[in-house]
Amino acid sequence: MPRSDNTRSRAAQLDAIFKAYDVRGTVPEQFNVDIARAVGVAFAEFAAAPTVLVARDMRPSGVELAAAFAEGAMSRGVNVIDLGLASTDMLYFAAGSLDAPGAMFTASHNPAQYNGIKFCLSGARPVGADTGLNVVRDRAERELASPSASVASRGTLSQRNVLDAFADHVVGFVNAAELKPLRVVADTANGMGGLVVPAVFERLPQMTLEVMFPELDGTFPNHPADPIQPANQKDLQARVVVGGFDIGLAFDGDADRVFVVDESGTGLSGSTTTALLAAAILRTNPGATIIHNLICSRTVAEVIAEGGGKAVKSKVGHSYIKQLMAETGAVFGGEHSAHYYFLDNYRADSGLIAAMFVLAELSRAGQPLSEVRKPFDRYAASGEINTQVDNPAAVIERVAAAFPGRPQDRLDGLTVDCGPWWFNLRASNTEPLLRLNLEAPTRAECDDHVVELLALITAG
Repeated sequence: MPRSDNTRSRAAQLDAIFKAYDVRGTVPEQFNVDIARAVGVAFAEFAAAPTVLVARDMRPSGVELAAAFAEGAMSRGVNVIDLGLASTDMLYFAAGSLDAPGAMFTASHNPAQYNGIKFCLSGARPVGADTGLNVVRDRAERELASPSASVASRGTLSQRNVLDAFADHVVGFVNAAELKPLRVVADTANGMGGLVVPAVFERLPQMTLEVMFPELDGTFPNHPADPIQPANQKDLQARVVVGGFDIGLAFDGDADRVFVVDESGTGLSGSTTTALLAAAILRTNPGATIIHNLICSRTVAEVIAEGGGKAVKSKVGHSYIKQLMAETGAVFGGEHSAHYYFLDNYRADSGLIAAMFVLAELSRAGQPLSEVRKPFDRYAASGEINTQVDNPAAVIERVAAAFPGRPQDRLDGLTVDCGPWWFNLRASNTEPLLRLNLEAPTRAECDDHVVELLALITAG
């Protein structure tokens, strides 16, 4: 039986916002309270748990969207615990420590008009396209088409504050007594770092902390909460130098990612930080397995091998990394995008826990970060270069055809090994873009190959 226009419209709307590992779209054009309620119903049915946790970031739209989701879940007889304002890693901590599934309302680094949901099951287990997100999408579509009545025993709504427990958990990853006095400046970009960063550093009295743009403001009045873009780190880099800080920390909107800046104002890539953390973790976990995503620098796999560990390559995205960690028993995982995952954090990612490890490494080394980082800066990288194209799949095939005889893999997009240099070209899971990452032995070689690849990508 052919679908009606309304059914096709609902399907298209959900297809637009259900990504590979989360929900994300503009409010209210793509994502609204009706959809949020239907997704609440769908997630409650999928998770099949007596209680669901709900949290949100500082985006103004999050209040009514989270309330609508909670209403949908309660209509299925599920109790909802409202955690209120939280970082995404706080929601994961709650899902792990309280052993309940959760929904975090956030659009991470996206602009103010966006919102979305990151899901997890009890124990902070991931929910992605291959681990239930598509099921939630299909059930939400059915709910939108034919809203179901509330069950006889409606769920209840309660509030809970887990900030103190979360901050204690984060600090517990290092020996706080061994941390040296350091001057730290954090740019929280009006995001959730403004809530969680001070709470953690209150437990480290030997540290001097300054927070830039600490006000929770989902309109992002100072700069976008997207620190992977170099322009959004400039304020922090300048403040580090002018203020004489030992280290700078740049958090994204939901504060689950952190980019690090050394005392000279020079940023560390997510790959460099992953390699630094991998070396530190392998000292206390000899022979351990460590996950890295496929756009991380070659340095990461080299450092893991040098430390006696086993490196396992993953697709990009938190749900893939967490699933692979569970399958392999990995103790740590890192992404070039500055997501860092820890076995003892329920395999979930946390920028704050990563920051604790970096502070511990600085304290242990007794050297400035510009020196500590040197063994992990081995190649020149392009950074992520985004290009909007009409047909990403066709462009990827055209580029692949231009490198016959070179080893290629399709784990996530196209990765081509060109001997001394390599590149990955993949479609974004969250935005209509084609992403290029390229690495070469020198800056000049890297820049030359970037020009070569961009010409291929944009060729008519």
